[in-house]
Amino acid sequence: MPQQSAASPLIQLFPLVLIFVIFYFLLIRPQKQKEKEHQKMLAGINKNDEIVTSGGIHGTVVNVKEKTLTLRIDDNVKMEIEKNSVAYIKNLKGA
Repeated sequence: MPQQSAASPLIQLFPLVLIFVIFYFLLIRPQKQKEKEHQKMLAGINKNDEIVTSGGIHGTVVNVKEKTLTLRIDDNVKMEIEKNSVAYIKNLKGA
């Protein structure tokens, strides 16, 4: 009898550990990889790259600063945005 009571807590804990492992491989790890790729893309933004922001604004990079970008949206229309708001670079998306 004493051996069954000692094994019982381990058996009860096993499903929770299994659920955590499944969540890690299905949710946490892919999200971290995606974030790492996004940071790498942001670091590679250069002048004259065509980008799309997470808000759907299309523009051409005019100036790159440490945390912001200046975009040319249209003739004589420029706007400064945070680098983190860039969804993707159009030049690289098609390649």
